[in-house]
Amino acid sequence: QVQLVESGGGLVHSGGSLRLSCVGSGLTLSSYSIGWFRQAPGKQREGVSIISASDGRTWYTDSVKDRFTISRDNTKNTVYLQMNSLKPEETAEYFCATARWTTWDFLRFPLQAPDFGSWGLGTQVTVSS
Repeated sequence: QVQLVESGGGLVHSGGSLRLSCVGSGLTLSSYSIGWFRQAPGKQREGVSIISASDGRTWYTDSVKDRFTISRDNTKNTVYLQMNSLKPEETAEYFCATARWTTWDFLRFPLQAPDFGSWGLGTQVTVSS
């Protein structure tokens, strides 16, 4: 059974930090490019960041550059999203997902949800002002 499980969300004050984790079960995350998305109530799901399967290449949406860092620990079958200087408008459910293809050039940027196959159930991030 393929499963992605996110954790690490919570309530934090504006300017605070959180580290999200995405653990794979039934699949080896190192074989996939892994993306992070977020969705606030009433808004579309937004691609936040992605890390490639092969060479560690990364991409960030403009609004999080220099504040968020995506990384992976293959020994733990885990991908992380370190989020610093969080803003209230970043309150959302955060999801990780596996890209449908391994070729980086096949991905669309900004990230598009249909390009991703397996999804976790999400972890809630709430940033208070």
